[in-house]
Amino acid sequence: MQYDVIVIGGSYAGMAAALQLLRARRRVLVIDAGQRRNRFADHSHGFLGQDGADPAEIAATARRQLDAYPTLTWIDGRAETATGQKDDFIVSMQDGAQHRGRRLLFATGVSDTLPAIDGLQDRWGVSVFLCPYCHGYELDRGRIAVIATGPMSLHQAQLLPEWGEVTLFTNEAVTLDDAARADLEARGVAIEPTPIARIAGEADVVLSDGRRLRFAGIFTASRNAPATPVAQSLGCALSETPFGTQIQTDEAKQTSVPGAFACGDAARVPHSLSLAVADGAWAGASLHRSLVWPDA
Repeated sequence: MQYDVIVIGGSYAGMAAALQLLRARRRVLVIDAGQRRNRFADHSHGFLGQDGADPAEIAATARRQLDAYPTLTWIDGRAETATGQKDDFIVSMQDGAQHRGRRLLFATGVSDTLPAIDGLQDRWGVSVFLCPYCHGYELDRGRIAVIATGPMSLHQAQLLPEWGEVTLFTNEAVTLDDAARADLEARGVAIEPTPIARIAGEADVVLSDGRRLRFAGIFTASRNAPATPVAQSLGCALSETPFGTQIQTDEAKQTSVPGAFACGDAARVPHSLSLAVADGAWAGASLHRSLVWPDA
């Protein structure tokens, strides 16, 4: 069987795209490895109509809604490679199965590489965060730590005083010039140059000199890359962002390979659930148009 579209990645962006295509009565296969990026978080904030909801329940509700459409096929599994060309793509699975589709959509999400600090990864999505719009309000104006990973961390430290009292830990990852220091001081940001030894408790920063500083929450900038190399296996170009790499797309969400599209965190910055859903919806509509007008 040849599907109209194979969607690789069944999280928010992938399901939003699939919904547009299913409502156009297209045959859609969604392949999902079950690794939502926000699987560590108990609550999702900033998504209109779902503020404070469990992100797992948001995903489950969306899946139930997709299941109501008879042209949907859903496979729980991991896509390993993609080959072929427009109107004749082949997706090979980890279990050896192969699936054919006229169009591909990569909605794989991204991986997050955090600073190599003991205890940081264990608290990711719980008391260590990336986005203040998603998690800042719940810190209730408490003390906030920003752990630097590079130049973009300066922007985090400049923004976060909107949500609480901020300390920037340079942690030998960034050098501040006089202008940056003056700007941070004007915003009330404390600068701590002592390296971090580990993270303890809920959000305590333990320094190499033995001091232990307690915070309501910690923010840091992860480095991102597509969660799987399946798009690269097809030859899709990547582009650099201040946060890492993403799949390169045009305004219609088409990659460098004709007939292959990408959306969500793997194909745009900045990242949030709301933006992923919007990006997926636009990708789904663009995909449908490419089937209706294949030579456009």
